[in-house]
Amino acid sequence: MNKITVLGAGAWGTALAVNLCRRQSTWLWARDPAQAAQMQSQRCNTRYLNGVELPSALTIGADFNAAVDHARDDGLILIATPMAALADMLRRLPADAPGVLWLCKGFQQDTGGLGHEVARSVLPAEKVFGVLSGPSFALEVARGQPTALVAASTSAALRERAVRALHGDALRIYTSDDPVGVEVGGAVKNVLAIATGIADGLQLGLNARAALITRGLAEMSRFGAALGARAETFMGLSGLGDLVLTATGELSRNRLVGLRLASGQPLARILAELGHVAEGVHSASRVLRRAQAHAVDMPITEVVAAVVEGQVTPRQALDQLMAREARAEH
Repeated sequence: MNKITVLGAGAWGTALAVNLCRRQSTWLWARDPAQAAQMQSQRCNTRYLNGVELPSALTIGADFNAAVDHARDDGLILIATPMAALADMLRRLPADAPGVLWLCKGFQQDTGGLGHEVARSVLPAEKVFGVLSGPSFALEVARGQPTALVAASTSAALRERAVRALHGDALRIYTSDDPVGVEVGGAVKNVLAIATGIADGLQLGLNARAALITRGLAEMSRFGAALGARAETFMGLSGLGDLVLTATGELSRNRLVGLRLASGQPLARILAELGHVAEGVHSASRVLRRAQAHAVDMPITEVVAAVVEGQVTPRQALDQLMAREARAEH
């Protein structure tokens, strides 16, 4: 039996821990001792994943060192905090910590760096790491419904360890040696999901939704290529797969943000009522700035950033997209 530690007791971290503890020795670490105690006694994460029972086999606690020690002997550590906390989590890990994968998607707020860039800035050069991503709603993973994810790392040994530890009957793990592409897909799809939510909220129809997803995928691919990713990565789970799920699924927080923006609700109210992180809101301007620095054209991302920042209305954003000059598709 593999030993797995999940650092972060939000919806996604809790869901994956619930899924994994059915077949692996799993420890779920919560930053807040009060939250850990409540989850331990009530066997439910009422704040982030209400209604899902936490199995008795799942160890829950707020002792960081004990959580890391659990996976120290050839185990696996999964960082499930928001991107804003990734650097701190990596710094806190001991030098002899086992393989590390993070689940967070998006960009660091102060530097605009993706996960692998954050890791390179805080970890020794010889340390191996990776990212676990793909189309996955937390609730369905917790319920044990079929899900496919991709573990991406430049280390073949870490990819193999991830498959041994995570692959199961209802959780398929594919591998990739293109962590840059996997991270770009996981970050940009949130921005495009806001765009699709806006289109659905404006009742533009299924034709418009299909166009946004397709042209959004083209934007994602161009941006990824500029950062060194491979084109085929974006036709996989962390590209097209995650984009389709997040842009169309009823459980998508980013899509919900778009729907509510289209109805005229102010962003501050939307985020306050959401109660969870919607990474696309913070990622839009960061994607746009990095795209502009690399001379990458991303018109959908550009109008989403403008809507989120209050520069244009959703309807004005649509008008800007439709007024663009005709051009070759590829």
